[in-house]
Amino acid sequence: MESIFHEKQEGSLCAQHCLNNLLQGEYFSPVELSSIAHQLDEEERMRMAEGGVTSEDYRTFIQQPSGNMDDSGFFSIQVISNALKVWGLELILFNSPEYQRLGIDPINERSFICNYKEHWFTVRKLGKQWFNLNSLLTGPELISDTYLALFLAQLQQEGYSIFVVKGDLPDCEADQLLQMIRVHQMHRPKLIGEELAQIKDQRVQTVDSDEQTLEVNDGPGILDGEEEDLQRALALSRQQIDMEDEEADLRRAIQLSMQGSSRNIPQDVPQTSGAQLSSEELRKRREAYFERQQPPPQQQQQQEDPPAQLSHPREAPTTSSRVVGSDTGDTSEEDMLQAAVTMSLETVRNNFITEQKK
Repeated sequence: MESIFHEKQEGSLCAQHCLNNLLQGEYFSPVELSSIAHQLDEEERMRMAEGGVTSEDYRTFIQQPSGNMDDSGFFSIQVISNALKVWGLELILFNSPEYQRLGIDPINERSFICNYKEHWFTVRKLGKQWFNLNSLLTGPELISDTYLALFLAQLQQEGYSIFVVKGDLPDCEADQLLQMIRVHQMHRPKLIGEELAQIKDQRVQTVDSDEQTLEVNDGPGILDGEEEDLQRALALSRQQIDMEDEEADLRRAIQLSMQGSSRNIPQDVPQTSGAQLSSEELRKRREAYFERQQPPPQQQQQQEDPPAQLSHPREAPTTSSRVVGSDTGDTSEEDMLQAAVTMSLETVRNNFITEQKK
């Protein structure tokens, strides 16, 4: 379709684009169309002056802006019609009674000019195929013969005025070429605004994709370092909690052992109330406990049987505790602590049995 002449929209010069796309060449410029518009304005002024230049109608007409053109580049149907008369072409309203009485099939025509408000565009047959040469499109749009009548009817429903171009159009290269070959359109052209919006969206998506790529490239290193620091902090926290739990368990065991043997503590040994005992108080209680467990020196020499098991004030334990030999006087601090722990476990077990019996 490169041989087809197609002017794209510039400003509001759609009337100029419509005429040039119809004639397939740069036949008209804004200056030439403005000249035609001024000529029409002068003809209208002269007709109004026939009723008197002092009349109210004439003064009102003079004060009004031109109805054939404006500063934006719009030109009226009268300007277009006069421009086509130069080439011996005439415009007939497609849906007028005069034309409808002719009963002509649209595909047997050569071209149409369509207008809605201030926009003009051409639909023309080149060779044996129809093309929509709207200047708002990115290129010519192929229209099949079967779709042409439906396309024109749709334009009428949308409020378009359609004019049939009567007369012989000037020869053009595209018409001669398409008389010999037929073209096939793989992709329909888009509106210029849609194409610009699509290009803008593609640019935005490209920028977003680049930013995401940078985030993906920079992110893992930072995340890995933060994750390692978090894991180390959690591990240290768990270790600290475990150490505190073990220390608390040992302290509770020693306290239970002291509570279980509180009945046998002499009156001269002070007792400390409350759940927490200091290290000095625990040491004193352990020493008092083991002093009571040691027999007098005379009895220790006469005794031949194995030393008796540690007894509980309430009930004899089923599991034997640590045996205290004849050398208990030399009991080390570690042995004292072990004995306290053993006694605490026995106390807990006996308390549990007692609770079950209740």
